[in-house]
Amino acid sequence: MAAPALAIHGGAGLIARGDQEFLALARAGLGRALRSGTLILEQGGPALLAVEAAVRVLEDDPCFNAGRGSALTSEGRVEMDAALVDGATGRAGALAGVTTLRHPISAARLLLERGPHVLMAGPGAERHATALGAETIDPALLITPRALEQLERFRQSRVPASQGTVGAVACDTGGRLAAATSTGGTTGKLPGRIGDSPVIGAGTWADARCAVSATGLGEAFLRTAFAHALASRIAAGIAADEAAHQALALVRDSGGNGGCIVVTRTGVIVTLQDDDMFRASWSATQPARVAIFRDD
Repeated sequence: MAAPALAIHGGAGLIARGDQEFLALARAGLGRALRSGTLILEQGGPALLAVEAAVRVLEDDPCFNAGRGSALTSEGRVEMDAALVDGATGRAGALAGVTTLRHPISAARLLLERGPHVLMAGPGAERHATALGAETIDPALLITPRALEQLERFRQSRVPASQGTVGAVACDTGGRLAAATSTGGTTGKLPGRIGDSPVIGAGTWADARCAVSATGLGEAFLRTAFAHALASRIAAGIAADEAAHQALALVRDSGGNGGCIVVTRTGVIVTLQDDDMFRASWSATQPARVAIFRDD
C-alpha cells in the first residue's frame, strides 16, 4: 500500500506581508482545502477526488485567483480555466474561457469521465458541462472587491496584480496520482487569452510516476511544456526535486517565473517557487503544513 500524500498551492509571486487580515484568511483557506483532500485520502479514496475536493474549496475562497475571486480581464469580466488529470488512466478534462461555472474543476472532471473531448472552451464548453450536470452561477457573483482593485491598479501601472492559480496534486493508498489546476488567469488579460493551466502538459500533468501543478507566467510555462518536461525528467530517473529545478529553469530562460507542486507515486512531495507561494501539504508520514512566504 502506498503512503498517501497531498500538496496544494494558491499561486506564486511577491506577496505583501503587511495585510495581516488577508494573510490570515488565506492561511485558513489553504488549511480548509488541505483538510478536504486529506479526509478523502485518509479514508482510502482516490487521488482524483482528493485534488478535485481541495481545488473546489479554493475556487469558493475569494482570497484566491480561481472561481470566486478570479482575476478580471481588461474588460472587467471573469474568464476561467481549469484542468484535471488522472495519472492512473491517462484521462484528462479541461476547460478554458468559461464564465458561468461555479466550479470549473468539477466541470473538468465531468469532461474527464464523460467526454467526448479533452479540452473545450467558451460558451460551447459551458453548455456541454451544464448538460452534464455542472453547477452554474451568475458571473457577477464571481467578481470580488479585491479583483476590482487589482484591475484598477493594473490599468494605472500595467503591472498584473494577481497571484497566479490554484492547484492540487495527490497520491492515494493505491499509488494512483492525480493533478488539478484552476485559475482566473492574469489581471488585465485580453479577452480570450488562455494560459498554461488548462493545457495538459504545460500547467497540469499526471502519469504513473508523478503529478504536477504549476503557477506563474502562463506563456512561459506553455512555451516550455513545463509539467511534461518535469515529468519526463522523473521518468528518466532524475529525482523529483532536481527535475523541478531543471524544468523551472527552462521557464526562467523563457522569460517567466513561478512555482510548482509535485507528488510522486512513493508519496514524495516537492514544492518549489521563485518567490513566495501560497502552499500546503500533508502525507501519511508528515503532518499538515501551511506556508506562504519563501522563508516559511
